[in-house]
Amino acid sequence: MRIRTPLMTAAILFGTVLAARMLLVAQEDGPSYDPTAAALAEIASLDVGEGDWPQFFGWTNRNNTPAGENIPAEWNVDSGENVLWTQPLGTQTYGNAIVANGKVIVGTNNGHGWVPRFPARSEGGPDLGCLVCFDEATGDFLWQHSSTKLPQGLVNDWPEMGVCAAPFVDGDRLWYVNNRGEVCCLDLDGFLDGENDGPFTAEDSTAKNEADVIWIYDMMGEMGVSQHNMCSCSVTCYGDLLFVCTSNGVDESHVNIPAPDAPSFFAMNRDTAEVLWTDKSPGTNILHGQWSSPAYAEIDGQAQVIFGGGDGWIYSFDPLGDGAGNSKLLWKFDANPKTSLYSVRGRSTRNHIIATPVVYDGLVYVAVGEDPEHGEGNGHLWCIDPTKEGDVSAELAVDADGNEIPPRRLQCVDESAGEMATPHQNTAVVWHFTGTDVNGNMKLDYEEEMHRSCGTVAIKDDILYIADFSGVFHCLDARTGEAYWNYDMFSQAWGSPLIVDGKVYIGNEVGSILVFEHSKEMNMLAENDMGNSVFSTPIVANNVLYITNKNELIAIGQSER
Repeated sequence: MRIRTPLMTAAILFGTVLAARMLLVAQEDGPSYDPTAAALAEIASLDVGEGDWPQFFGWTNRNNTPAGENIPAEWNVDSGENVLWTQPLGTQTYGNAIVANGKVIVGTNNGHGWVPRFPARSEGGPDLGCLVCFDEATGDFLWQHSSTKLPQGLVNDWPEMGVCAAPFVDGDRLWYVNNRGEVCCLDLDGFLDGENDGPFTAEDSTAKNEADVIWIYDMMGEMGVSQHNMCSCSVTCYGDLLFVCTSNGVDESHVNIPAPDAPSFFAMNRDTAEVLWTDKSPGTNILHGQWSSPAYAEIDGQAQVIFGGGDGWIYSFDPLGDGAGNSKLLWKFDANPKTSLYSVRGRSTRNHIIATPVVYDGLVYVAVGEDPEHGEGNGHLWCIDPTKEGDVSAELAVDADGNEIPPRRLQCVDESAGEMATPHQNTAVVWHFTGTDVNGNMKLDYEEEMHRSCGTVAIKDDILYIADFSGVFHCLDARTGEAYWNYDMFSQAWGSPLIVDGKVYIGNEVGSILVFEHSKEMNMLAENDMGNSVFSTPIVANNVLYITNKNELIAIGQSER
């Protein structure tokens, strides 16, 4: 294998920077790409309202930039100022709300006990995963889909965690992944329409406040998946293709992978539940779990479904597969340095992907992260050109003789054995952010570093925002990766930003929603106390802001109260 000299490496890096600068120059007259318009155009192709936000981050490109006007920057959950309605949820809520066809739907646990046959946990009721549906206009409770916990316990279905995934809605159908690792198709009207739609008709209850199940696909039973701690994929869909990450992972030892041959990613027919293709790419290299959600986009005429893997790689596939039940890989990208080392115990430098990939104007953006239970650590944020093919990582791993080393689980390059990482000629890196000396003090301060992130980027007007798990909110140039500003929230951030109405919203674990001006200059407009931790991402639909804190769903808009 040819080894590059430092001069060659510098030339390649210069070329990457130059390409990014050329992209910026092309936009000197102002950004020509409007993700909000693109999102609205895609949503208009669905059977939902034009102002709805019918899946995780609203649309298949996963960029949380809805339309909205007169969205409040300030509100008060105690006095009710600018609060349209509030409804209780469970005791822990990690699911994200979506809005479609007059309904607001969110995943939580059974801490409240909306369904009479399942009393609240405080009243002796069972621990459940709950998908709860409310009326968009009034907040009235409509129905709940209740999923019992898996008997294996926390290794597969962590207690009290509830439903962590967001659904996708089109017309009168809803699709989501529950805590049991089941892909569920439900009637959006539940039993309020007085009908039991099939083919599944064996619901335990057909009361009007219960969910009407159309079909259920058990990934553990049918595919042999062994999800770790929870199943949390927020599905996306294009046409009749539904894309799912299985959450296949390690066992309670955090060493063994019980089902290395089980699929990690797959596509299925959303109407029939027929599995069309599967892929097990991370295989024996899964680090921990697989909790990312897929994105879909058509880029330069090639449709792509993009998954974040539990091995720290990003994978892009042809959505149609190879026609024989297998995946068709387009490209893959290692989002960690080859010398990085993974360890559950201690501060590992190798991470996997928790965030959802975002597509913005033909480029892919993603950060690495880790289970929040394992704390903080170093991070990487990447901008990737998805038009290249094959392995498009930043580096290649080679042994002492220059031979390429295949991917390994815990560490790809062991420098003590004479192995090394060399720049990849086929790299798709546009830019890579680990931190920037924004204040010019000739050192990298804590708040200037990129740390592990559970969150997903949001981008508009070529301005990118991301919160890392250490609680630092970063603002960058989406074309070049240049850092504009950062803000230390002094509290961990689990969720992602919302850009709407010239403002940027981000929540944190102490229960604040911070609101900034959407700008290259840092200008915080307000900090709102939500009364409890915010683990989710704010959204806007039909000019209403929806926020879930740990135990409530709150609808916010201009009001006279």
